Amino acid sequence: MAQGSTTSPDKPAWLAAQLRGWAASDGARLIFVARSAFAAFLALWIAFRLGLDSPGTAMTTTFILALPSSGMVLEKAFYRLLGTVVGCSAALLLIALFPQQAPVLLAGLALWVGLCTAGAAMHRNQQSYSFVLAGYTACMIAVPALDHPAGVFAAAVTRATEVALGVIVAAVVHDVLFPRAHGRQVRRTVQARYDSFLTFCRQVLDGQLTPAQAELAHLRYAADIAALESGRAAAFFETGARGQARQLHAFNGAFMTALTTLYTLHRLLHRADAASPVPALVAPLHRLLAGALDPCAAKPLAQLPATLAPAATTARAALAAHTALARGAAIDAETAIELAERFAAQLAAFDAVYRGLAQDKRQQVSEPQAYAPKTPPGIVLASGARAAFALLAAATVWYWLAWGQLATSLVMTTVFCALASSSPRPTAMVQQVMTGFLLATPLTFATEFLLVIRASDFPMLVLAALPLFSLALWLMTDPKRAGIGIGMAMFSSQFVAPVNLMHYDAVGMANGMLAQIAGVLLAWVIFAVLLPEHTMGNRDHVRAALWREALAACRGLLGDGRRLRHRFDNRVRDLLSQLNAAAGPTPPLAVRAVVREGLTLLELGHAVIELRMLLAASMGGPVRDALQAALARLAAYLRAPVAGTNAAAVAALLDAGTAIRAALADGGCEAARAARLRTALADLHAIYTSLLDQADDHPDPTGAHHAA
Repeated sequence: MAQGSTTSPDKPAWLAAQLRGWAASDGARLIFVARSAFAAFLALWIAFRLGLDSPGTAMTTTFILALPSSGMVLEKAFYRLLGTVVGCSAALLLIALFPQQAPVLLAGLALWVGLCTAGAAMHRNQQSYSFVLAGYTACMIAVPALDHPAGVFAAAVTRATEVALGVIVAAVVHDVLFPRAHGRQVRRTVQARYDSFLTFCRQVLDGQLTPAQAELAHLRYAADIAALESGRAAAFFETGARGQARQLHAFNGAFMTALTTLYTLHRLLHRADAASPVPALVAPLHRLLAGALDPCAAKPLAQLPATLAPAATTARAALAAHTALARGAAIDAETAIELAERFAAQLAAFDAVYRGLAQDKRQQVSEPQAYAPKTPPGIVLASGARAAFALLAAATVWYWLAWGQLATSLVMTTVFCALASSSPRPTAMVQQVMTGFLLATPLTFATEFLLVIRASDFPMLVLAALPLFSLALWLMTDPKRAGIGIGMAMFSSQFVAPVNLMHYDAVGMANGMLAQIAGVLLAWVIFAVLLPEHTMGNRDHVRAALWREALAACRGLLGDGRRLRHRFDNRVRDLLSQLNAAAGPTPPLAVRAVVREGLTLLELGHAVIELRMLLAASMGGPVRDALQAALARLAAYLRAPVAGTNAAAVAALLDAGTAIRAALADGGCEAARAARLRTALADLHAIYTSLLDQADDHPDPTGAHHAA
């Protein structure tokens, strides 16, 4: 009996664990459904009480703003309201300029929608949503007013009022009723990123990962960087998380810097010959770094640079003792030692920022740089052109068929061409929404003419419509079916939500449903046919943009260097994040080749910027002239990456390395200048090996593949 009691599970503890698991999964989903449904019906009730012309608009707005956390709701609500106001103003201006001139007005609308969609593609965050809203809201106001321009002002005011009501109700309900703070989610993300990165660093330093595995990890981290920035922007709208914005910028910046140095160090050692003594020389440094990253390590990472300094001194002494070591191997070893020291300092800085976030301590962060997304210009222009063409095509069909309901199709085509412009897989996104529309069609029809028609008061109306809306909201909580749920909620809320004076017209409702489905279908066809390769994350566009960013690192305004380095780093990471989103969980070989190329250009760009900072500091004479010539040749190669320009850049780097070695051999060289020269030599080496990786042929007639 005693033995049985020992092995039997603790039922209360087991039940509590099961309840916690349920609360974190299905329980959270049910709370989301209940909160979102309550916001929808509350907005509808208030709209009825205020006597608004289209109470369903307020309800639809709450469904569009139904997001998991209060910060995300508040952020999207702000940008939706801003976009609505701008769109209404644009519609008023266009109607005032072109009253009762449909062709010219539609051309103006197409231009406006194209510009707004291009702006949305350029930003790719909730700010992009305000661009989308500004575009299609103008269509929603101006198109119905083509034959009645006198009523456009009333329509704009009504639209803005109804959207504002939905925004206010959604923001208040999601922030008050069982709120889920996004700031806590961001802190959990930071914790997971920190632990994951330390594990990744330890695996790289222990030699457990191949370069291909490390490249895929870098691709995932690029997506994580963009996701954390998105989370930071949402958390900013929550009162308790606003103070963390600067620290989160610093955390992302420190993470990107350390990640780049780690990649450079890993690639340098992997390129080393198996018979080279370089790995043995730097192995003690790697063991020390890996040991410090162990979760059971006694010393904090803040002490890592001081701990590594004696080992680096010993490694340099051992290197000096290798008198017979080949020049190339000696440069590899010098560069590896310096990179290890640099990585230790960057890890300490990264750890300090993380500790401040984890312990909720305010830190003085000097000049934090925001994460700036970078969309290739070809994709931006294609997104705008596609949206403008979609509006004109839908308008042409509308005039040709003379079907009044096609005005609704025109608006829906414009809406989804704009919304999908920032998606890496726009056809799949529109297809999911269209699936939601198709599933909602019979359910909406049955709900309207079997249940809502029998509702005698508002509580009965809620009971009649609640099952359909709850199903749509439940699907929205499933990441794989969220698009279907959004489509169902948008579609059903427009037809089920009653107006002040109800009029049940089955034929009219069927016409409206068919028009909306036709509009979404036309958007899908346009994405599938018109410029299908010019979508977010296309590898050819990303590759070209990566080369442009590397050239900008050579030619851009330097300033103090930190701003240029940060902008270059986060733009390259953002391009890789787009590539990751478009490629999916298993990137094909062609995508992985672009990733490898991008990481090599990232290494090259960092070395170039540091070299330019050293040049701006103090170097003069032959060294300065040689380095400037090398940078000019490198810029020529980045503008036209062919074998000839590659060979010229390699030769200039070799000449610069010779000049630096001659300056170091001068006995009168000051210690500070000697340190800068050694750093420049390491940067030259990084650039040189990056050029070798990029070249089809490795032009090196001497056989010494080293830039000094």
